[in-house]
Amino acid sequence: MIGGNIQAMIQTKNVIENEIGEHEKRWVDAQQIEGFLDLMSGDSNFQSYDAKIQESTHIFIMDFIVLNPTIRPNTARLLVGQDVYDILLIDDPMNLNRQLEIYLRFTGG
Repeated sequence: MIGGNIQAMIQTKNVIENEIGEHEKRWVDAQQIEGFLDLMSGDSNFQSYDAKIQESTHIFIMDFIVLNPTIRPNTARLLVGQDVYDILLIDDPMNLNRQLEIYLRFTGG
């Protein structure tokens, strides 16, 4: 069991039409999660790494849970306090359903 010391909120992007017909993007809370947030170096000597992993600045590691089906990489983000991270990749290592690794790119605070 991993547990965690960080509470985070995953948000998904919704597009709605406003009163004058314009499309507006809004972030909607999708799921509260708990785990550990760690900094990644981004420097890897392994060429087989996926590009999404190379672009990542951080990784969020947590116990396996079934995520809300609206949560998809590149259309979701993670909030930790006031910090915002784009979700690049969600990985269940070796499909063992023991942990999730969420690869992130820091976008601001």
